[in-house]
Amino acid sequence: MLFDTHVHLNAEQFDEDVEEVIARAKEAGVENMVVVGFDRPTIERAMELVETYDFLYASVGWHPVDAIDMKDEDLDWIEEWTKHPKVVALGEMGLDYHWDKSPEDVQKDVFRRQIRLAKKVKLPIIIHNREATQDIVDILKEEGASEVGGIMHCFSGSPEVAKECVDMNFYISLGGPVTFKNARKPKEVAKEIPLEKLLVETDCPYLAPHPNRGKRNEPAYVRLVAEQIAELKEISIEEVEAATTRNAKKLFNIN
Repeated sequence: MLFDTHVHLNAEQFDEDVEEVIARAKEAGVENMVVVGFDRPTIERAMELVETYDFLYASVGWHPVDAIDMKDEDLDWIEEWTKHPKVVALGEMGLDYHWDKSPEDVQKDVFRRQIRLAKKVKLPIIIHNREATQDIVDILKEEGASEVGGIMHCFSGSPEVAKECVDMNFYISLGGPVTFKNARKPKEVAKEIPLEKLLVETDCPYLAPHPNRGKRNEPAYVRLVAEQIAELKEISIEEVEAATTRNAKKLFNIN
């Protein structure tokens, strides 16, 4: 069985057929998923889904691209949701220097505030990183994020940075890019990071793995990610399934 640690079934791309998408995931052996909310509408939709399906869980946070839109009451609202029994993490949060909607100093402030909230409510965090690796690592260290740990979501950095994150109590989550022919770094990370520190995800509807690259991604495709990791590590798919599912349940405190 597989655990997809990062899905956006709350995205509009799934409005028409979310039930069929979930059914295909179950057929593919996906036992659990975390639906990630990153602003008010996506959090509300995530909570609707996790209250409908017993095998879905939620993460609640504020996306760095939209950091400039977050008000104090939004963070208070997120804190209220962390009391829900099916909220297992805070995020996604982090830094995104690719888009210029939110100034870097605003992103950093919102990131730090969410890490502090995670420590207060004792939940792991899910990190979004785009073109901001060093600043993210520095902030995680400065804020003592190792106290709660979490996930480096859809990790695209070097094995050296991955090891630095593992040392800070973070799991390395690999998605569709590990299956891309030209994706050297994710393949190196898959080989070098111990299985007990790896997770699998789709980030659906984005980043569909080969051979579905460019199409809408969905949770059933997380098996393709696990198969690629098994191939790179020269172990069985069953070993990857068992370890990554065990890792996810440990991190999210799911029995």
